[in-house]
Amino acid sequence: MYRSIEDFENDWKNEENSTLQIFRNITDETKSIKIHDNVRSLGRLAWHITQTMPEMGHHAGLMTENLLEGLPIPDSMEEIIRIYQDYNKTLLKRVKSKWTDSTLSDPVEMYGQQWTKGQVLSVFIAHEAHHRAQMTIIMRMVGLPVPGVYGPSREEWVNMGLPAMD
Repeated sequence: MYRSIEDFENDWKNEENSTLQIFRNITDETKSIKIHDNVRSLGRLAWHITQTMPEMGHHAGLMTENLLEGLPIPDSMEEIIRIYQDYNKTLLKRVKSKWTDSTLSDPVEMYGQQWTKGQVLSVFIAHEAHHRAQMTIIMRMVGLPVPGVYGPSREEWVNMGLPAMD
C-alpha cells in the first residue's frame, strides 16, 4: 500500500515505461492471435490494461466517468498505445490533484469492498504488472521478441554476448 503520492508517481512512471516496451513489440498482425480459447489475445490484454485506468479511476472517484467502457479494441497497436499514454498521464494527474499523502489511508468503496486509497494505487501497479506477465508468455508463443522489464530477457542476454539463462 502506498503512503506517499511521490512513491506512487515514481513507480507509475517506471511501470508505464515497462508497459510501453511490451506494447511496442506487439505488431498489428500478432495482436489478435488467440493461442487458446481461454487465453486473451495480446490486443485484448493491452486494451484491458488501458481500459482499467478510467474504470478503476472512476470507481475510486478520480475520474468523473469511464469513457472507454464498452469500446471495442482499436484496430492498431499505435492507437492503443496513444490511448494508454493519454490515460496514464490523466490518472497520475488526477491522483496528484485529488489525493494527498494524508488521505491515502482513507477508505474507498471498490467492487463491493472497502479499500484504502493507497491500496487502490497498489492495485493499479499490480494489475498492470500481472497482465504484462501474461503478455510476455503469449509473445514468446507467437514469435515476438520479449523486452526485459525487470531484468534482461533471453534476447537481451544474447545481444549482450552473454549466455541466455535457461
